Amino acid sequence: MPFTPESTRAARMELANRLFFRLYQCANLLHKTGSRAVESEGLTTQQWAVLGALSRPESAGGISVGDLARYLMVSRQNLTGVISRMERDGHIGVAPDEKDRRSRLISMTAHGRKVWLEQALPKIEAYYEQALDEFSMGDITHTLHYLLKLLENMKQLDNGPDEEATA
Repeated sequence: MPFTPESTRAARMELANRLFFRLYQCANLLHKTGSRAVESEGLTTQQWAVLGALSRPESAGGISVGDLARYLMVSRQNLTGVISRMERDGHIGVAPDEKDRRSRLISMTAHGRKVWLEQALPKIEAYYEQALDEFSMGDITHTLHYLLKLLENMKQLDNGPDEEATA
C-alpha cells in the first residue's frame, strides 16, 4: 500500500501526539520523583533548578530575577514564590543590583551552597543514574540533541511572530 500525503500526515500526527504525551508524563514524573529525591533537604524540583542555575560560574555575582526566569523558562510570577521560600530558608540572598537599583540580584548563600554541594547534588546524581538506567552515552547524547531541537522550535512558538522579527 503506497504512502499518501494524507496517510503520512496522519502517522506523523499520531507520533507527535504520543511524543508530546510522553513528554508531559516525563515532566510530571520528574517533578514528583525529583522532589522526592531532594525532599529531605527541604527542596523541590523548582528549588533544585534555581540552585542549579545559581551554581553556574556565570551566576557567581548574582543573576537578576528576569534573567533567572528566562533561563529557567518560567514566569516571573511563578519564580517569585519560589525565591521567597528559598530566601526564607536561607538558600539564596536577594540584593539590589548596584547597576540598576530597580533590579534585584539573586545569589546562593553559603548555607545554600553547602546544601547544594554536600546534600542535594549527591542525591540528584543518584537520581540521574536511576532515571537513565540502561541509557548508553550515545542514547543520552542523542536524547539531549533532539530535546534541544524541540526546545528551540518551542521557543519560536513562545516568542510569537512579532517577537521573532525583533529578535
